[in-house]
Amino acid sequence: HINAVGPALLVPSAKLRGLKVVFTHHGPDYDREKWGRLAKAMLRLGERLGVRYADELIVISDVIRNIVKDKYGRTQKVHLIYNGVPSPEICDYPEYFSSLGIESGKYVLGMCRFVPEKRLHDLVEACRGLEGYKLVLAGDADFEDDYSRRLKADAKESGAVLTGFIRGRKLHSLLSHAACYVLPSSHEGLPIALLEAMSYKCKVLVSDIPANLEVGLGDGNYFHCGDVADLREKLNAVLLSPGEVQYDMTKYDWDRIARQVFEVYEH
Repeated sequence: HINAVGPALLVPSAKLRGLKVVFTHHGPDYDREKWGRLAKAMLRLGERLGVRYADELIVISDVIRNIVKDKYGRTQKVHLIYNGVPSPEICDYPEYFSSLGIESGKYVLGMCRFVPEKRLHDLVEACRGLEGYKLVLAGDADFEDDYSRRLKADAKESGAVLTGFIRGRKLHSLLSHAACYVLPSSHEGLPIALLEAMSYKCKVLVSDIPANLEVGLGDGNYFHCGDVADLREKLNAVLLSPGEVQYDMTKYDWDRIARQVFEVYEH
């Protein structure tokens, strides 16, 4: 079982060894801004080889299913199986919140890697002057570069709180008490961070790229990707909206997903 278009370069090699191959396409990684021309060419080649030669193909969204159909004409043995998220671990962590200088329900959460295509710089700009709420950015760059250094400098200058990479109780507590989770990305496969925020019943606001639209949120939960003014306007509206939110997370349940993958293995 080979995951992602980069490792899919090995699909023909596995086939030559007589192995049955399942390939999961997680999204067109060659669209990520961090890759140069050579890397993008290799990722496109991996996609082509994986889609062409894998015995069974799993896609994590309708967007990706359309890619393999439109680009490569493959419609047989293609299985739509979504990403999954575990059950939420609702918790409090007052000591951690105190160390960050934040209050429950009084912060906007951005949670992702610090890379250009996540467009956290748009979120930092949109939250400048936001009254009554702080911006909390959970995450960091895998490898420090000019973009991540500039993002962190701008975020600190604007008054945002930077947590670095976190997990466990710290992460669960931030998800449990966020006023809103925002994902401004220009590129996603099917965003696990968004699904995780939804599992915690967070109010969410995301860019209107195809992968996010497929999640099927309301119109008020989307803003035009790259449009800081629209992001700011929609964020204020979400923060002012009353009541709790509910999402149908059935198709993102790991037990269901495991059964679906096992059925693919049995083909």
